[in-house]
Amino acid sequence: MPDHTLNGKNVLIAGGGKNLGGLIARQVASEGANVAVHYNSEASRADAEATVEAVRAQGSEAVLLQADLTDPATVATLFTDAEAALGTLDVAVNTAGKVLRKPIAETTGDEYDAMFDINAKAAYFFIKEAGAHLNDNGKIITIVTSLLAAFTDGYSTYAGGKAPVEHFTRAAAKEYADRGISVTAIGPGPMDTPFFYGQETPERVEFHKSQAMGNQLTKIEDIAPIVRFLATEGWWITGQTIFANGGYTTR
Repeated sequence: MPDHTLNGKNVLIAGGGKNLGGLIARQVASEGANVAVHYNSEASRADAEATVEAVRAQGSEAVLLQADLTDPATVATLFTDAEAALGTLDVAVNTAGKVLRKPIAETTGDEYDAMFDINAKAAYFFIKEAGAHLNDNGKIITIVTSLLAAFTDGYSTYAGGKAPVEHFTRAAAKEYADRGISVTAIGPGPMDTPFFYGQETPERVEFHKSQAMGNQLTKIEDIAPIVRFLATEGWWITGQTIFANGGYTTR
């Protein structure tokens, strides 16, 4: 059976500088993985640098890489740069996303394009390049959203932009199966990060909390161990979207 541990493996994390991505980077490094930490812009560079230092402090190799994931050519370069720094990759995790809460009637064409570029197009080409670059028996994991199983207003371009990733995941799981590559998606509930609060009123935050166990939002500490599991012992799970949300919603 192939080795499905993380010790000595090379992991690329898109959006790996802070919040969930930063925690994943630290956790996989604690198990002996080397990490390529991607960040999007100067606004997130300092956090990404801190994550790289935290990975190195655990004795693992780390490299800091900036890329605009909405450009397919840049995504390809991200993978080749990660390989040049660490060696052939074993795990690719995409935590990147963009959220917008806005009625359909008020959504502009530019907002629609921006939402689908980062949530769908970037995810597609990340999966494509992962399939081209990962070692056999590799793992590809994309963070989506539990809103894919919700019936709600306001999030048409966010949930809509993430929805195609389920189909990308299923197709890639079939297309990469002969190389033993698992392809999965994780749909967290509303997460207790700045990514969420900017879109919601205090009243709606309380409502979202009330829908999950313990009257709380999903925490990054709830999701990172699932990523680790899918990248190791959970390798037999493929083509699936896992809703990890404390009972917030399901299909």
